[in-house]
Amino acid sequence: MNEERLQTLRELEAHLGYRFEDGGLLDNALTHRSFVNENPGLSCKDNERLEFLGDAVLELTVSDMLMKEFPDYTEGQLSKLRASVVNEQPLAELARRFRIGEFLLLGRGEEASGGRMKPSLLANAFESVIAAIYLDGGFYRASAFISRLFAPLIEEGAIAAVYRDYKTAAQEICQTRFREVPNYILISETGPDHDKRFETGLVIGERVIATGTGKNKKEAEQQAAKMALEDLQRNGPYSAGEAEKIGP
Repeated sequence: MNEERLQTLRELEAHLGYRFEDGGLLDNALTHRSFVNENPGLSCKDNERLEFLGDAVLELTVSDMLMKEFPDYTEGQLSKLRASVVNEQPLAELARRFRIGEFLLLGRGEEASGGRMKPSLLANAFESVIAAIYLDGGFYRASAFISRLFAPLIEEGAIAAVYRDYKTAAQEICQTRFREVPNYILISETGPDHDKRFETGLVIGERVIATGTGKNKKEAEQQAAKMALEDLQRNGPYSAGEAEKIGP
């Protein structure tokens, strides 16, 4: 690795918040196989082995975080939550945040096809960077790096999972008791553009049985489902004919 490349990677290190003892590891993490194939005389290696290792380090760290954060979750719940945060989309987003695409070594064909912006390529490169940190600084430093980035993603994933459960449970209970699928209607929209508040109603038949509010329609629907579910569980079984009697 020449001095110019080394100085370029120092910029990426600043973005990552990690200074490598062995800059060659970071360079390897950012070397795509298309570059290696087009430059056989350079005797460089692609990042696929690092990607394999980084994936394992990432899954172990996130699994440990989930076990500690959610001690009552079942294996199935933990697996679903892990899958929601350790997949191509969030990994590619993190790669974009650190501008990893700008530092990749790509072949001419991959470059021409927009490889620096491809989600799969960015996600793989991010996992390779994790492996490079692990090999350079050990598991503790790699785990600290991962924890800093994934703690908020885990929180968001847990909240989303809860909301999905609310809407699914509300639909199931409405189908069982009323033989109808709940619908959601927008009741009101208030506030300025930068701070909107939405109120949504969950409807069975022609009657709103619960309402919810949120900063967007989706969140308001989720809250309405939560309130409906709590009301239905609290008040016990109803027949389809009794649905119109249920209300706030």
